[in-house]
Amino acid sequence: MIFLPTSTTLLLAALSWQSDATPLSTGKKCRNVPGSAGFPDATAWSAFNATISGRLVAAIPSAEFCANRGGCTDAEWTSAVFRNGIPGAMNQVNWEQGSDLTPPSLCVVNGTTCGQGDVPLYSVEAQTVADVQAAVKFATTHNLRVAIKSSGHDYLGRSTAPHSLLIHTNNLTNFSFTDAFSVGNESLGSAVTVGPGVHLTAIYEESKTLGRIVVGGSAATVCAAGGYLQGAGHSPLSPTFGLAADNVLEFQIVVASGELLQANSITNTELFYALRGGGAGSWGVVVAATFRTFPTFNSTFGLFTLSAANNTAMAALATLHAQHIFDFDATYSSQYFVVIADLTGTTTISTMTLKTYMINQTVEQSQVIMAPFLAAAQALPGVAVVSSNYTYGLINDILSQPDDSVGDDLVMGSRLIPESTYKNSYKTVGEVYQQLLDAGTLIIFGNLIAGGKVAENANIDSAVHPAWRTAKTHLIILNLWLDSTPQDEINAVRSQFKNTQLPILERMSGPNAGSYSNEADVMETDFQTTFFGPNYAKLSAIKSKYDPDDLFIVGAGVGSERWDEWGLCTV
Repeated sequence: MIFLPTSTTLLLAALSWQSDATPLSTGKKCRNVPGSAGFPDATAWSAFNATISGRLVAAIPSAEFCANRGGCTDAEWTSAVFRNGIPGAMNQVNWEQGSDLTPPSLCVVNGTTCGQGDVPLYSVEAQTVADVQAAVKFATTHNLRVAIKSSGHDYLGRSTAPHSLLIHTNNLTNFSFTDAFSVGNESLGSAVTVGPGVHLTAIYEESKTLGRIVVGGSAATVCAAGGYLQGAGHSPLSPTFGLAADNVLEFQIVVASGELLQANSITNTELFYALRGGGAGSWGVVVAATFRTFPTFNSTFGLFTLSAANNTAMAALATLHAQHIFDFDATYSSQYFVVIADLTGTTTISTMTLKTYMINQTVEQSQVIMAPFLAAAQALPGVAVVSSNYTYGLINDILSQPDDSVGDDLVMGSRLIPESTYKNSYKTVGEVYQQLLDAGTLIIFGNLIAGGKVAENANIDSAVHPAWRTAKTHLIILNLWLDSTPQDEINAVRSQFKNTQLPILERMSGPNAGSYSNEADVMETDFQTTFFGPNYAKLSAIKSKYDPDDLFIVGAGVGSERWDEWGLCTV
């Protein structure tokens, strides 16, 4: 249960923030923050709270939330489901920390002090579209920084911002299935309309009762109608049905004016274009999205773990894996593969884990698909197949997960790897893995979720980066640290992808390659090219039309080059 402050508590909190804060520097266009002349006083906040039926709450960091309740268990701290109910919490806790603020503002578990960090001041716990509209209008009237969060499954920190008003859509959980969804006079077939607080697992379970399935990811608490779609939305089903953005039929969205707009192929078509791949959090607050549904089917999930005695053996295994990357093409199957180096520092053994979705295949058929790779891997010096497991069942059940493990301090960097690399230069893959591991990289995560229907959908007119249409995999590098890590070392880790790992990875991707903007580095030097490619100029023009005052600004999002890293002042 989340503690909902009374109006008196909110008044005192607002007065406290106003008295302790320092106004932002003058001479620039800045959002109002505590201490600014235009920041709402306690009376204004209280009046606003009354208009939304008392759904305004004081947002606090997750460590403070746990301290206030006498502590959180490790299971709670690392549970995405648990964190989803805390307005100020993010799945990856480093995004709650204001390490770049002046002075730094931190709140870590078992710490002696607790600052607000990058956590919003207040959160509107929206339960209706009217709540969202009221929040947008209040933020516009008072020139406030806005953040939007559905579940907080955000690897770039775009769902939170210091000194901001959060619009939390986790309670908008409406469902509606239809056998005949229409746009204008065109019938588009069976579909489901969901609110931005509906988790993918809930969609899988609900659609199963109707014999349907949707294109969604493998994470339990991703909200399909949130930033997932706006980033493009990859899925184990993407080689079969395309990206999630390829399969969305309509949006309902509250834009910067406070209006509720419908966006589809005939109404607000520019906005419809932008919302499919144009970046999370930049266009407004999505309050509903409608997706195609497909008849469900049985498949086999294969989970395989292999070990390598040293980096050279792992490089050989990565080369072999690259040679076999096309083994899944005939069945439009997919795979998530991750290499984890020795994290203990006591051995040199690393592991490769393969989560394989063999679409419409029996266990026997799946064993035939996997046999060539597994046999060749077992024959490599220093490589062993540790475990091999097959599970057959309904694809809804295979994709559905009870929770996601979160609560780390981590950042990512990534690139879409062209199919041509695997066809023409597969040996380069192993060489890149060797270089990355030798340079101290701990986790290399790969998604075989392109090709197939993703490539076939190249003619769809959307903001999806064209690099998706020629890609075979999306490769991600994870860099982590501990709460106790000194700030200078944290800064080094945060810059590690750009400074050290990207030049190596570009041997596979090529220069100026694309990336999936939902799993990437917010510090990308040229995010416009990396995340949006040739679509950026068009997206910038659409942004100016629907959000002329840049109410919705996120890190590495459209228009963010005009603002500082906190989205508080223009540059």
